[in-house]
Amino acid sequence: MEAARKAETAGTAETAITAMTATTAMPTMATPTTTTTPTAQKARASGPGTTRDSLRWALLVPGAATAAGFLAQFPYGGLYVGVTLMLAAAATGAIVAGSNWHRGGAATIAGFGVMALGLFAGPSLYESYAKLLGERTGAVVVLTGERGRDTGEYFCHVIDDGGRVSELGNRQNCYGDFAAEQRVVLYEDPLGALSPWIEAEDDRSLDPVGLAVTAGLFLLVGGTLFTAGLRRRSDQDLLDRHRRRPVPPQRSAVE
Repeated sequence: MEAARKAETAGTAETAITAMTATTAMPTMATPTTTTTPTAQKARASGPGTTRDSLRWALLVPGAATAAGFLAQFPYGGLYVGVTLMLAAAATGAIVAGSNWHRGGAATIAGFGVMALGLFAGPSLYESYAKLLGERTGAVVVLTGERGRDTGEYFCHVIDDGGRVSELGNRQNCYGDFAAEQRVVLYEDPLGALSPWIEAEDDRSLDPVGLAVTAGLFLLVGGTLFTAGLRRRSDQDLLDRHRRRPVPPQRSAVE
């Protein structure tokens, strides 16, 4: 019995040693690391929601700038309302493209493009609205001249065939090319909100240069924002890009 007990003890010890050896020899599973590739970033940034959001801003910002330019043509504080709206549209476009989407170039184009769009869109829309929808009436120039010396601000006092007197300026196409007692044509706003547009003859053709510049600036701002929205970068994208940059070699303290 003593021999059987020793044999059992030896077998138990041998089994324990074998189990410990097998446990020690088991390979260690490495924890996989997740990296964000540029392809994954593009897939994450694209999608129907991103396209709709980009299109919304591409239409909203230049549309607001165009409306601001037209509002600036109205009297009774319309200029201040239009300028305020124009500045708000420029700031919004720059913030959305620069801060939210991290596209600095698009933010610069959007900011300055909106300002230029508002300046060109206002007179072009004023002329288009007056000539296409305005009521034609004849008038006579009573007095014309320049406000101050070398200011570039002209005025025209006219009396239409109905006896109404109007004082027109640069925004109504009075640039000093009219003479006193000259017969002119006025295109009056059917709603009565805007001052009449003055022309030397009955000519309802529109200025193609102003319309072309306005359309070009609208497409420039809208296209820039739409492209920037599709290629937007999040904070995580910038962090991943920073991590992928090669680390410069450290210079030794003792040279």
